[in-house]
Amino acid sequence: MKKIAVRAKNKAASIGMGFKNFIFRYRYVSGITVIELVLILVIVIALLLIFKSQLINLINTIFDKITSESSGI
Repeated sequence: MKKIAVRAKNKAASIGMGFKNFIFRYRYVSGITVIELVLILVIVIALLLIFKSQLINLINTIFDKITSESSGI
């Protein structure tokens, strides 16, 4: 009877450790994901700042074309 109780206790402990390992792995993976998202945002913002004037000119050209062609409708 003691052997069965010891086996059950060991099995429960191993399941608990597996759950803890799963939680720690999940936190580690989501930490990497957050870091990657922050780095991507920083790169996108830097590119927007570098090409700000070209983007503004492009958007103004597109809107001018839209307004000039919409008057013909």
